[in-house]
Amino acid sequence: MADSNTTRSGGIGFLGLLCIVFVVFKILGNITWSWWWVFSPIWLPTLLILAILLVIGIIAIIVALCER
Repeated sequence: MADSNTTRSGGIGFLGLLCIVFVVFKILGNITWSWWWVFSPIWLPTLLILAILLVIGIIAIIVALCER
């Protein structure tokens, strides 16, 4: 029988746990936030990455236009 050195990574991350906490607080009435903010731990990281990519793209376009 061969040794199997496999590692598993999974489970809920910090942002997923934070989202669950926010949902529980919202349902229990502890916070009066909009549902957009309750689910923000899910969509904010994606928005941040898209914003960074947009800035990099704009810089690349400016550099390309300046080289002409």
